[in-house]
Amino acid sequence: MAMVFPQTRMRRLRATAGLRGLVRETDVRAAQLVLPLFVTEADHISREPIATMPGVDRLSLAAAVAEAQEAAALGIAAVMLFGLPAEKDEHGSSAWDQDGVVQLATRAIKQAVPELLVITDVCLCEYTAHGHCGVLREDGSVDNDATLELLARTAVSHARAGADIVAPSDMMDGRVGAIREELDGEGFSETPILAYSAKFASAFYGPFREAADSAPAFGDRRGYQMDPANGREAVREALLDVEEGADMVMVKPALAYGDLIGEIRRATRVPVAAYNVSGEYAMVKAAAAAGYIDERAVVLEILTSLRRAGADTIITYHAKDAARWLEEHR
Repeated sequence: MAMVFPQTRMRRLRATAGLRGLVRETDVRAAQLVLPLFVTEADHISREPIATMPGVDRLSLAAAVAEAQEAAALGIAAVMLFGLPAEKDEHGSSAWDQDGVVQLATRAIKQAVPELLVITDVCLCEYTAHGHCGVLREDGSVDNDATLELLARTAVSHARAGADIVAPSDMMDGRVGAIREELDGEGFSETPILAYSAKFASAFYGPFREAADSAPAFGDRRGYQMDPANGREAVREALLDVEEGADMVMVKPALAYGDLIGEIRRATRVPVAAYNVSGEYAMVKAAAAAGYIDERAVVLEILTSLRRAGADTIITYHAKDAARWLEEHR
């Protein structure tokens, strides 16, 4: 028979910092964090602040290398690269240019900081004149199958530049399989795929679209990104990506989707990443600037909650600050 109060006192193991640390179930380490970087080809920019994301800048190649070096020194696991090209067209052809912005940044970072992992976002939205994530039909809808070849070509160009992991974020059906086949055929069978498997058509992406200049010129992305109301579908998406060859899967956004982080981890049995996205970051920054919250305490609580939900890896704009705070607690 289970003992009850007063014999059972749950507060006994909460009385001191030492006791709390002894029984703590969830940890957060810098080595579990990924820092996103926005890299621009604009030659007149070293760092350009992003108004909606305080503390985050658009970066020149040299500034991106400096950020990567700082991230590595803090013990952060990886950077994730998003490119802002000089030229855009209807098909996003600069996405797979071997001298494109992400390819140049990947080579520069791997040369300067070889031990730091470089993850590249594989999508066309930042490179297309219309801002959608694939090739358009005449009626303005995205042609899923025509887009797959271009995504695969982009992933291979990233791997050839030295990317450690490629991360398709477009949400086209079959893109993981197409990328895996092309990578293998081009001699990159050891390059892992981190699939944005459960990427929702979320209201939390606004600041990112300003940062990456990737807002759709018309319409929206609900025809290919997921409905935030659907959980079972998210698990199915992740399982399909694993079946096609994904080595890791992602849930994006993070804060409102902790239930799915846990479900997808249990269902897939592969490493799960959570993307703590731009709107989530901006809300914390705005509330902290207004004096409403303790930024440090809130950020560490958010990251802990994502780890508790089941995330093995967290992609977050808070990564550098969090790594410093975590080091202070060691």
